[in-house]
Amino acid sequence: MEHPIDINNKVILITGAFGLIGKTISVAFLKQGAKVVLADINDALGQQLRSELEAEFSADSFLFQHLDITSEGSCARAVADTVNTFGRLDVLVNNAAIDAKFDKGGSEKVNQSRFEFYPVDLLRKSVEVNLTGTVIMTQQACRQMLAQGGGNIVNVASTYSMVAPNQSLYDFGEGVKNFKPIDYIASKSFIPNFTRYVATFYAKEGIRCNAIVPHAIFNNHDEAFTQNFAKLSPMGRMCDRQELVGPFLFLASEASSYMTGSVLTVDGGWTAW
Repeated sequence: MEHPIDINNKVILITGAFGLIGKTISVAFLKQGAKVVLADINDALGQQLRSELEAEFSADSFLFQHLDITSEGSCARAVADTVNTFGRLDVLVNNAAIDAKFDKGGSEKVNQSRFEFYPVDLLRKSVEVNLTGTVIMTQQACRQMLAQGGGNIVNVASTYSMVAPNQSLYDFGEGVKNFKPIDYIASKSFIPNFTRYVATFYAKEGIRCNAIVPHAIFNNHDEAFTQNFAKLSPMGRMCDRQELVGPFLFLASEASSYMTGSVLTVDGGWTAW
């Protein structure tokens, strides 16, 4: 039996849908005929995106959902509203996360503390969202997927859930030390094994679970960052956001039907050396 990369009419809920990855794959899924629930806590970012989608897609093909993944009630409502609108939930993409960004819009927000002085409160906040929130959202989705006889979960991991950050990437020669902080590494490192846990727990009940590992998506980064990255990457460049579309489509479709518990790395070879 052939299993093409086809997501037409699949109902897909994406958390963190208003961010860079979330927006990219939401639009790509809609173009492929999916019904997409765009769930995010940042309602302000959603207003512009809503206008863009309304101009290109039928209003009955997508749903905007306010979602706080750290709240069981909010996650339950997101799943219930998805089912009430589209009748089922075929795919959950666990994309929402707190991450220290080094693009032009985010670098000034990064806490500059070395590991030994990194604020524990920031660590706890990231764990609450990236780890606990991902578990809560997945629990709610699994309840629905069990009730309907199956489903598919795609977790978004990180190269820093597989290897440690090369801190020299963040040295821009300006006399100011920058570090990729421990909160992201600690809270995202659980994703690969969480993926394997969910995959094996539900393998005989029709629920698949895989993870994708994106890395270094270009988003108006400074030249100093892109030059540093090029020196450290086997492919010598950052990722174009559209290069994520194929891997996400593959995992969301039945083309990956015999995959569960897998971690698909899309990193330009970063973790290969």
